[in-house]
Amino acid sequence: MVAATAGHVRAFATMLTERTGRQHLDDWLTAVRADPLPALHSLANGIERDHPAVLAGLTLPYSSGAVEGTICKIKFWKRLMFGRANLDLLRKMALHN
Repeated sequence: MVAATAGHVRAFATMLTERTGRQHLDDWLTAVRADPLPALHSLANGIERDHPAVLAGLTLPYSSGAVEGTICKIKFWKRLMFGRANLDLLRKMALHN
């Protein structure tokens, strides 16, 4: 079971890094469902629910990772200073980090 799980995870990682989702995603989902791995079945069900979005993520070169990371960092600073700092200090921290 561990070897099968590792193989499926490796295959998904290959699709992700090489952007070959259009050619391999449906075959990968079929292979995952053929093995008795409930955790991967749950992942496959989630992928099926958002199939167009997952397919786009596995094929297109676009990424919102940098934007998401910046937003997360700003929210962290805001929560960190809530009640103790004003907007000017938050702006200075954002410019210096």
